[in-house]
Amino acid sequence: MLLRSFTVLALLAVATLARAQDRPIGFQMPSKNIACQVFADNGQDTLRCDILTIDTPPRRPPDCELDYGHAFAMTARGDARGGSARICAGDTVVDPSLPVLAYGEIWQRAGFTCRSEQTGLTCFNAMQHGFSLARGRQEVF
Repeated sequence: MLLRSFTVLALLAVATLARAQDRPIGFQMPSKNIACQVFADNGQDTLRCDILTIDTPPRRPPDCELDYGHAFAMTARGDARGGSARICAGDTVVDPSLPVLAYGEIWQRAGFTCRSEQTGLTCFNAMQHGFSLARGRQEVF
């Protein structure tokens, strides 16, 4: 009986660990309008942030057949400038289970730093490249 109890506890621990590893790494703003997640893409850590509502959506480029203007991405050491930060995407990283990054708080993971403010979100990488997102304006630097 003791061995069976130990086996059940071990299996529960493994299942809990597996679920913890499957959880997204990221956050959402208190407004729930912006959410970000970090994931590995071709061996590089990538930060992607999606903004649900923007005042003036940009024109979709002809080579994008998906949604455009609401998703931004950068690698931990890459350059986010030149328009490459705004991506063409048919999915979203918005997830209601993500923790809320309160206004005035800073989030740091995998070489990325993000600051939540009532005026919007600013994220940058180790090379100080990044983006600022708000309903009224999205800027890549």
